[in-house]
Amino acid sequence: MSSILIFDSGIGGVSILQHIKQLPHPLDIHYVADYAAYPYGEKEENWLIKRIDKLITNLEHNIKPDVIIIACNTASTLALPTLRHQLSIPIIGVIPAIKTASRLSENKKIGLLATPGTISRIYMDNLIKEFASDCTVTRVGSTELVDIAEKKLAGSHIDPHKLQKIIQPFIDNQCDQVVLGCTHFPLLMQDLLALNTGLHFVDSGSAIAKRTEHILTEHASTAHCIDSTFYSTQTLGRSLTENLLEIGFKQFKEI
Repeated sequence: MSSILIFDSGIGGVSILQHIKQLPHPLDIHYVADYAAYPYGEKEENWLIKRIDKLITNLEHNIKPDVIIIACNTASTLALPTLRHQLSIPIIGVIPAIKTASRLSENKKIGLLATPGTISRIYMDNLIKEFASDCTVTRVGSTELVDIAEKKLAGSHIDPHKLQKIIQPFIDNQCDQVVLGCTHFPLLMQDLLALNTGLHFVDSGSAIAKRTEHILTEHASTAHCIDSTFYSTQTLGRSLTENLLEIGFKQFKEI
């Protein structure tokens, strides 16, 4: 059985997990949510890099996964180089699907919906320059949408008017493809589509799953088989725990 460690600031990585669970492999899944530092999008970069490096290094030592998935755009754009230098096992990061949106766009007007930190990083400037230089890109940074996704999984009602207000710049600028550049956002996919705006939303979930499958096929696994576990750096609320049980997590641990 293959052992996978999925890491995020909160429940955003569940959008990646939904694709991972469809792979034709028996999986031992360890999901880690760093709620004690949530949300990542508002934290100072050097502080985040040091925190993520320490957490992932300790987790790798204790869990010994076959693959680590950094299921967070902010963490991926900041900490991947350091982690890959320190750890020898495969580490997969999440990169906003700019290339895919550019390829799919008919009018060459695309949107990027991410956290404020992600949309303003030089990393993102370079990604757009490399893969979408022929497109006009509208960038919208939203921490509120991260909170909405978290509250949805905890059982709260989604206000469609708030969603409409957040994505309105893409409509105003006639974007036909919008990149969901935060792993929290695909959890709101059905809510976004229900607005009937005509926008098409693109995320990285299926691409991450394909990359994971490729690695699992190439590397022999000696992982110990246990139930899927959800770890958190902060105590979880009752409603969130109940919804995570419905998703399929069997054990919960605070670290």
